[in-house]
Amino acid sequence: MRTTIRLNDGLLSQAKRYAARIGLTLTALIEESLRQRLEKGDGSRREPVRLLTTGEDGVHPGIDMDSSASVMDAMDPPGDPA
Repeated sequence: MRTTIRLNDGLLSQAKRYAARIGLTLTALIEESLRQRLEKGDGSRREPVRLLTTGEDGVHPGIDMDSSASVMDAMDPPGDPA
């Protein structure tokens, strides 16, 4: 079956070179890669991990441990423009 896909130019060039180096056509490389990816599973997400905190006071007020931005903001010293 013929189909058209759009690939990043750099990725396509890299894939063509890799396929030639290992003695495959680009089509064969794409087919093999798709098969391997599909065999790994359905791609469903794992259950989220709940982080346990310990210490005297636990998490500081105003820090949402489910938000990486909240944690990163808390790690920056006050007045730091970073």
